[in-house]
Amino acid sequence: MTALCVIVGVVLGLLAVGAAVVATNNRQHLDTLLTKTGPLRIDGLALLGALVDQQAGVRGYAVTANEADLAPYRDGQEREAALIASMETRLGDQPEIRRELHVVRDHARQWREAVAEPAIELTARSGPDAGQAFLTAQTGSRFTELRGEVQALQESILALRNTVADDARRTGNTLVLLLVLAAIVVVLAGLALVTSLNRLVIGPVTTLAGQVRDVAAGHYQRDIEQVGPPELARLAGDVDAMRRRIAADLAEVRQARERIEWVNSQLEKQAEELVRSNRDLEQFAYVASHDLQEPLRKVASFCQLLQRRYAGKLDERADQYISFAVDGAQRMQRLINDLLAFSRIGRLTTGFTEVDLNAVMTEVAAQTEATRRYVGGELTWSDLPVIRGEETLLTNLLANLVGNSLKFRRPDVAPKVHVSARRVGEEWEIGCQDNGIGIEPEFADKIFVIFQRLHAKDAYPGTGIGLAIVKKIVEYHGGRVWVEPDAVTDGTMIRFTLPVPPEPRSSAEPSEARPSEVEPAEGVPSEVEPSEATGPAAAPAGADGGPEESARPDGGMKETV
Repeated sequence: MTALCVIVGVVLGLLAVGAAVVATNNRQHLDTLLTKTGPLRIDGLALLGALVDQQAGVRGYAVTANEADLAPYRDGQEREAALIASMETRLGDQPEIRRELHVVRDHARQWREAVAEPAIELTARSGPDAGQAFLTAQTGSRFTELRGEVQALQESILALRNTVADDARRTGNTLVLLLVLAAIVVVLAGLALVTSLNRLVIGPVTTLAGQVRDVAAGHYQRDIEQVGPPELARLAGDVDAMRRRIAADLAEVRQARERIEWVNSQLEKQAEELVRSNRDLEQFAYVASHDLQEPLRKVASFCQLLQRRYAGKLDERADQYISFAVDGAQRMQRLINDLLAFSRIGRLTTGFTEVDLNAVMTEVAAQTEATRRYVGGELTWSDLPVIRGEETLLTNLLANLVGNSLKFRRPDVAPKVHVSARRVGEEWEIGCQDNGIGIEPEFADKIFVIFQRLHAKDAYPGTGIGLAIVKKIVEYHGGRVWVEPDAVTDGTMIRFTLPVPPEPRSSAEPSEARPSEVEPAEGVPSEVEPSEATGPAAAPAGADGGPEESARPDGGMKETV
């Protein structure tokens, strides 16, 4: 195809050069025809007319001897000179015709010298009769020769005009022939190019496309033939290599799909087994907690009855044994109640609604009022949003966090708890920060496991289920909970997230950090100061996480939910 294009280009180039030369010649011939031969013929006729006028002027003067009759003669001389000068200019490249023009010029001068001027002088000197007699005897043959020379000049100019016209027609025909040849070359080159494209490109591409369509239809095992020029052959080889890779990948995918289907079937069986097992466990926990209530109440009641009736009547060891029995029964009741509450999360639901966490914190403050008054604690919150969830569970969640913060306090420091929130992407990040005893980093994950305790029950009472309930409530609402041991230097920060509602509504204006609106116990400042924490909402410390219990002055136990 490259050779074909080169040959066609060379031929068209030669034709173009030839056409340019022929067109130049044709233009020159036309220029000669239009600007030389035509005006020369006109000037030749005008020259003959000027000579005739000169003859007429001389004859008229010879008849009348009137100077006015010589005007045609004078004018004819001037026109003759101008016409000869003009014709000489146009005949610069025609020496033969120019010589003939010079002959006419010389003969005209000789006629004037030999005939016209003597006749004029004789008429002026001797009168009209003498002038007419002179003209009759001398001028006939000479002027006839002069007229014949002018006629010969005209014929030469006409011959030049015919020659130039023939040349112009010939160059025009040649130019047309060259254009026809160029058109023929273009048509032949187009046909050759189409034929070459069909043989070298279109045919092989069509064949390759048909094979590729067969492969695309699912015949992945069909080999693709390498046809056509080297480029298309390499392309066919690449496509065939791709087909082999796709076939191999599909084989692996089929095997993987079979394995996945088998694994899915096993997973479905395990999921069904897990659902059944979870249902049985929930039912067991619910039934066990209910069925154990009555015997435990009976054991606790009779143990307390024994303690009241026989206290001091038996020996010291008997009183100690009775006290152990009463304490064990009460702890078992608390464990059963907490287990029942844990099992109910997510199972008994009222549906999600829009919950203002500021209102929830007001309820939490009311629930923990007695404990805070007793320990002189402060509870503040700020910038809490409106989220979607179950208000009862969210109240339980925040109450457990605040209760833990109040329980795990330092003996010599009044507890301070601050709850705040900030938006991070599509989540609200809520935190509870306190100034309690803190949590070691290695125990940050352990505290959210059910019944896991970091302290002895004598040091901090509780069942160890509170933070497990917190985690289950948070996960039920689509969030996550964690401890940040390094977020504060004194105390603990627990963070949890809740999703931002899908259709955001203007939440309540961020409230200033405000106290729980309860009077502190005697000896505690009259106003609950807001937390000084300026970072993200912190979380309370607490390894136990159970319902908050604090010792009363009378030695009994107070339990807040």
